[in-house]
Amino acid sequence: MRRLDWFIARRYLASRKKGRFLSFITWIALGGVTVGVTALIVVLGVMHGMQTELHQKILGSTPHLLVLEHGPSLRMSEWRSVMEEVRESDEVIAAAPFILTKVALLRDEEYAQAADLYGVDPDVDELAVTDMEQEIRDGAHSLGPTESGLPPVILGSRLAERIQAIPGDTLLVISLENIRTDPFGSLRPALRQFEVTGTFTTGMYEYDLSNMYAPLEVVQGLLGVQALDQVSGLGVRIHDPWAATEVGRSLRDQIGFPYFVESWITTHQALFSALRLEKLAMGLILFLIVLVAAFNIVSTLVMVVVDRTREIGILKSMGMTDGQVLRVFVLQGLSIGIIGTFLGTVFGLTLAWALDRFELITIPPDIHFIDRLPIAINPWDVLLIVVVSLAISLVATIYPALQASRLQPVEAIRHD
Repeated sequence: MRRLDWFIARRYLASRKKGRFLSFITWIALGGVTVGVTALIVVLGVMHGMQTELHQKILGSTPHLLVLEHGPSLRMSEWRSVMEEVRESDEVIAAAPFILTKVALLRDEEYAQAADLYGVDPDVDELAVTDMEQEIRDGAHSLGPTESGLPPVILGSRLAERIQAIPGDTLLVISLENIRTDPFGSLRPALRQFEVTGTFTTGMYEYDLSNMYAPLEVVQGLLGVQALDQVSGLGVRIHDPWAATEVGRSLRDQIGFPYFVESWITTHQALFSALRLEKLAMGLILFLIVLVAAFNIVSTLVMVVVDRTREIGILKSMGMTDGQVLRVFVLQGLSIGIIGTFLGTVFGLTLAWALDRFELITIPPDIHFIDRLPIAINPWDVLLIVVVSLAISLVATIYPALQASRLQPVEAIRHD
């Protein structure tokens, strides 16, 4: 009898006209499920890919943890002893001093560009706290002696493009922190010339437009803190970046006041929260497509019940039970859901692969931080989409299947 249920369900899916494999309303219901699943897979893949891409790019230039000292100037004096204490933690891979300051760049006298100047130590043999610093230490970007004798500096590719600087050019760097008053009462910022020794590209628009790196002692001299041996803080790299919040609390308790610890998750919390909210919103919006497809399944089965009422009555008069009739229409609706979900999954994964492989869509990097549409398929997202789609398809069959199973044979046969 199970084979009979399935045979009748397949007949009801087909068109009455010969030569047509499926009826028109079946195609509509099937297409709705397929489009909904395809859209969900692609869009959630894009949102997950954007999160993954941003995580990678941020971690490439940002330490997992920052150890800073309370105070109006955010300067750390006893950083060497603190660094040794931080390195004793089992979770810490590397720790190194850094200095960060906001500067203005003058390529000519007509235009000034603001930038973030990082001072790093390129000569340390230990593991660097960021991928960018590791590239500097490996020699991918030169911060060694220059032909002009000026201190070296490397610029983000978009920053170099903005001020039209190439390797070998001289830049005037103006510190916006080390401002002193001269004997005549005028404010004089600290100035120093640098030679551009190279450019770098992180793929993160904001970083490539604002970041620049120079040797630590040079930046200390620009800020007037070299004699005091002060730095902005310590950058820390740990084994698990996603455990940065917990490790940060542990380090804070270990080193105590006046030091505090910030994790990269906290620093970029607003950005990640916005991405999570956007992913949730897009998922819910596209989920409505699957719901619309479910209504298509309901309408399809209702029309079949109305169209086949007399046949149902004949089948029940021949001994078919209510449960068997119920299974016929459940199998019919569930077949639409299974085939549509399968096709939608195949189309969605194929489209996602094509978009990622051939970079068919580019996006404005100044708005979205990245210059292409990243796609990363999360297997758990795909599994959730498949399960939800099948569940909705199954629920959509219940009402029309119950209506069909409750038909009385005599009334059904007399139906016009």
